[in-house]
Amino acid sequence: MAMAFKMATTGMRVTDECTSSFMEMKWKKVHRYIVFKIDEKSRKVTVDKVGGAGENYHDLTASLPVDDCRYAVFDFDFVTVDNCRKSKIFFISWSPEASRIRAKILYATSKAGLRRVLEGIHYELQATDPTEMGFDIIQDRAK
Repeated sequence: MAMAFKMATTGMRVTDECTSSFMEMKWKKVHRYIVFKIDEKSRKVTVDKVGGAGENYHDLTASLPVDDCRYAVFDFDFVTVDNCRKSKIFFISWSPEASRIRAKILYATSKAGLRRVLEGIHYELQATDPTEMGFDIIQDRAK
């Protein structure tokens, strides 16, 4: 437990790929979502998977592991009741119950560092199972 605490309190570095992929998603709309993971050996947050512009929220949820933690950002496009096109970016902290306790601690304590780098996030979700991050929740929060 001491090792997990030491790693958790020292924080993780965010790679340039994380920042550049997020900016491409935010400004150029090249990506629909990005999944990030922590590489414990290099002590860095890296890009795990990038969803193309044609992919959807179901593709994002399907790409999250059932037994390990991840961070994800999702660009949700929608039309308002006034017929205006809008986009909201969601930050999702995925920490399934089947994941290791060490991973849960590491992801929980490193989240703030990644959030500081990813400027322009509108909403945040924390989920331990798929029902806590259903598409209906995304829709409700965005409107």
